[in-house]
Amino acid sequence: MMPETNQSFVAEFILLGFSFNPSTTPLLFSAFLMTYLLIILGNGLITILICLDSHLHTPMYFFIGILSILDVGYTTTTVPQMLAHLASQKKTISFASCVAQMYIFLVLGIMESWLFAIMSIDRYVAICHPLRYKVIMSPWLCGVMVIFCGLWGVISALVYTVFAMRLPYCGSNKINHFFCEVPAVLKLACADTSVNDRVDFILGFTVILVPLSLILVIYVNIFIAILRIRSAQGRLKAFSTCASHITVVTMFCVPAMVMYMKPGSEASLEEDKKLALFYNVISAFLNPIIYSLRNKDIQRAFLKVTGWGRAFQGRTAGEQRSKTHDAQSMP
Repeated sequence: MMPETNQSFVAEFILLGFSFNPSTTPLLFSAFLMTYLLIILGNGLITILICLDSHLHTPMYFFIGILSILDVGYTTTTVPQMLAHLASQKKTISFASCVAQMYIFLVLGIMESWLFAIMSIDRYVAICHPLRYKVIMSPWLCGVMVIFCGLWGVISALVYTVFAMRLPYCGSNKINHFFCEVPAVLKLACADTSVNDRVDFILGFTVILVPLSLILVIYVNIFIAILRIRSAQGRLKAFSTCASHITVVTMFCVPAMVMYMKPGSEASLEEDKKLALFYNVISAFLNPIIYSLRNKDIQRAFLKVTGWGRAFQGRTAGEQRSKTHDAQSMP
């Protein structure tokens, strides 16, 4: 029998990734690479537009900008390594790198979860207290809220990571996942993980369920306030303001809650990989589309920053003058 000290230390892990036919690897690599580049482009563009256009220097767009930064960091923690493993035969990750990836991923994910709750508070104040909106949602308060998200993410992620990596890991070092996520890593532990299940549930309650419950309560109050609006156009505008946020929250929080709040014994690794892909990659890919396609402020800022807006206005004005001149020339 090997000594316990040798059994309890694993120098590196092997990430098995997705269970697909090897012939589909080039297609998968191309799809994930294109998706990742679009995530960087979309979220990066939104962040740049919010920084450059003074009309977007409002609490709502400040939080959207933070969300875009988190999405870029969130996917960059996992996707480049997944692409590297798809492109090569070597699929190993060192123990230290695995811990770092797990911790950074959790920090950014927990920050994003609480940021959604803060964004719902912003919508509540904007719709229910519009005259006091700028006074209540001051730059100081917005900054404090984001700092709270960061501190809560750092502390909660540290507890998650410490409890996961304090366990002995012996035997197989193959992680059936495309990155080092807590539920997948715990499957390799050579000890009872019931304490970890309880810790994960409690922390999952504070970092997912509490913000989600807060969002639900706030939106119930928002909808009650919207129904009191007499103008049908006003109600429609208020509903459309909230629709983007509700969609994004649902795509991120529901899969994350299913992943982190169920007991480890009930975890299906293949289902977990699909869930992780959804809230890690798909939600970050769709966020810029959801926030920009129907958002006239973002579209206007894009035209202004690129200069296309002035060119379009100049062409329209020229066409209008030409039509006026033609009309005046007619007998």
